[in-house]
Amino acid sequence: MLIQYIAEYLEYLQAERGLAQNTIDAYRRDLSSFSDFLNTLEDIDDLEKIKRQHINYYIKELHDKNYTPTSVTRKIAAIRGWFRWLCAEEFITQDASFGVELPKLVKKLPKVMSVSEIEKILKNNLNETETVMLELLYGAGLRVSELSALELNNIELSSRYVRCIGKGSKERLIPIGNKAKKAIQKYLKIRDLYIKKYRLDTKRLLIKENGHLMTRQDIYVFIRKQGELLKKHISPHTLRHSFATHMLENGADLRVVQELLGHSDVSTTQLYTHVSKKRLKEVYFSINK
Repeated sequence: MLIQYIAEYLEYLQAERGLAQNTIDAYRRDLSSFSDFLNTLEDIDDLEKIKRQHINYYIKELHDKNYTPTSVTRKIAAIRGWFRWLCAEEFITQDASFGVELPKLVKKLPKVMSVSEIEKILKNNLNETETVMLELLYGAGLRVSELSALELNNIELSSRYVRCIGKGSKERLIPIGNKAKKAIQKYLKIRDLYIKKYRLDTKRLLIKENGHLMTRQDIYVFIRKQGELLKKHISPHTLRHSFATHMLENGADLRVVQELLGHSDVSTTQLYTHVSKKRLKEVYFSINK
């Protein structure tokens, strides 16, 4: 019975809120986990039977299973959103999640790479596809999901910009540099060969040598391997963090960086100003020992 209400809520998030499929999947996992937990306590087939104490029991179990505060916070947020929707739709009269406390999170500054580290990767004898991935992750600050979903009609080489569909189906235009433009031009010639060789009919930009579409996992694996060569753990998001930090370090306006990253709240972007200050101190004290 609960699964039915979860399914309807997910449909609402997709149709009305326009959330990305990855986000929908995350909500599905978190709410299904909560539903499974409720079924272990007692057979709750009536939404009104769910009380705040049940949510507190669930949170305790998450802590007992050593879930990180970030994961617990995400799961609670999913439950809160579901209950708000249930109240709005008048499926329930009271919100059992109201007042549930979130764990205290320690804000960690995002890891960033230096410009020299980025340049080292570019000198690692990358092929055309790998170069394009790096240029768009670092040079345009794309999320890995945005990069894997990028289509040919999203790229305007003459005007040098990429049209990106980000979280919540929000569209943004991101300018690209001359290096990225040249990398894309070189890659498109290789891509045309793949299209002809495998007789493909796709608008997706990134195609692998075997004719398959490039996935998020493929991009993660590529970036992780590049990090191993630097003896550093990095992910595609590290390149996005580096893009934002380097932009601010070179005098870009905070609001401009917010627009380029597609952040709905400038406070999220402000985190990178703290990274810039931290790096500035490190450079200063390394020179003035």
